Amino acid sequence: MDDTTGSPRHSRAPFRVGLIGYGLAGSVFHAPLIAATDGLALDTVVTADPGRQRQAVAEHPGVRTVDSADALFARAGELDLVVIASPNRTHVALARTALEAGLAVVVDKPLAATAAEAEELAALAGARGLLLSAFQNRRWDNDFRTVERLLRDGALGDVLRFESRFERWRPVPKGGWRESGDPAEIGGLLYDLGSHVVDQALALFGPAATVYAETDVRRPGAEADDDTFIALTHTNGVRSHLWVSATTAQLGPRFRVLGSRAGYVKYGLDPQEAALREGRRPGDDGAAWGVEPESAWGRLGAGESPVTGGGEPVPTLPGDYPAFYAAITDALRTGGRPPVTALEAAATLRVLEAARVSATEARTVRLGESA
Repeated sequence: MDDTTGSPRHSRAPFRVGLIGYGLAGSVFHAPLIAATDGLALDTVVTADPGRQRQAVAEHPGVRTVDSADALFARAGELDLVVIASPNRTHVALARTALEAGLAVVVDKPLAATAAEAEELAALAGARGLLLSAFQNRRWDNDFRTVERLLRDGALGDVLRFESRFERWRPVPKGGWRESGDPAEIGGLLYDLGSHVVDQALALFGPAATVYAETDVRRPGAEADDDTFIALTHTNGVRSHLWVSATTAQLGPRFRVLGSRAGYVKYGLDPQEAALREGRRPGDDGAAWGVEPESAWGRLGAGESPVTGGGEPVPTLPGDYPAFYAAITDALRTGGRPPVTALEAAATLRVLEAARVSATEARTVRLGESA
């Protein structure tokens, strides 16, 4: 199964991008990052909502809008890349259609509902010589980049346990497909925020051997899991404990990484999402992007409490979401690997599928065994 792009393109003209979906993912994340990337040009936005069509044109003057994916694919010869930021249930069918039309594809996470579907898409992309990538932007969070650096530098020694929390306090469900209990919607936090924390754990520590999970529906009126815990044992012996929740009245540390030499504790979320939601863009007025104040830095030490000032403050590397689409552009030009491959997305989905089985059957699942 191939997981690379096809032939390089030697023209320096920008790659023309069609964006399917202009809700939260499309308008806040993808469109601004595409527009800020040298070598990409946001050409067309697909949304049937007249208000969102007006919003897209106002935010990206000159962009075309169409009301269906079919209308976009009818112009496939005028495009180079399709970005799919529509509801989860549509990801596989739209990605397949785009690949069959000869277009490179980026799909917002999760790439698919199952690892098997992701692998089928990877095989199709490989057979067509086309780029296929999943948007796992949290690999470019400031805190995650800082943990990567600490691991490279050996500051922690041998990592024993990795704790990651993506917690929120949202006691009242918002509704919509993300919180739907219909399995066809692929909603709930396991596949939403769980896609991020599992991808990060696998990127840091490699494949998982076993998966244990607990998923709960805690809020009145909620239909999908809103309080979920996942425990991974990686093949190298590291244990990852991962929490995703909408019911956390007191937030824990975003990361706590415990090693044989030291531990690193970091509170708070990367500032890039908040900046994008506020309408700020990478490169605005030359302002620094993804930088947080010193008061938010994590701390590194041993035998001390970071809450009381123990350990040494560690400067947080700037967050760098623009790096994702810069890497996509480079892969399109050179024929190299995308920044997140479809097979990496399949590995994350394999863990999420095992987590669902584990939570349902109250048992630890060994990857590779029959569910």
